[in-house]
Amino acid sequence: MSIGTQVAWLFLLAIPIACISWTVTHEEIFRECKDFCVKKSKDGKSILTRKFFYLFTCEYCFSHYVTIAMLFFTDYKLLIMDWRGYVIAGFALVFVANIYMSLYGLIKVDIKVERLKAKVEEQKLS
Repeated sequence: MSIGTQVAWLFLLAIPIACISWTVTHEEIFRECKDFCVKKSKDGKSILTRKFFYLFTCEYCFSHYVTIAMLFFTDYKLLIMDWRGYVIAGFALVFVANIYMSLYGLIKVDIKVERLKAKVEEQKLS
């Protein structure tokens, strides 16, 4: 695979990794699961229990596990075509996916601010 193709795969595979990681750790559909994991990550009896459940509340942490699954399903390697390529690809995918999630988070905050401003303006006009 050429380097250009590998880079294209890098930026494309990071999209579903970011989507899955963000959805599980932030969106309303998984709220009950997240609330349970947050409680267990704070109140767990052992440090292992607390750390395990914390993984499901942090998009950065969770993206590592989603990336491992994605590498397993796609057999994607970056730069080197042996096991080292998996390691390089894994960290690169996590990096790019987290850039995507950061950008999405900023956009989401901006949209929320704009909605609140519009609501305030609407109330002033009423």
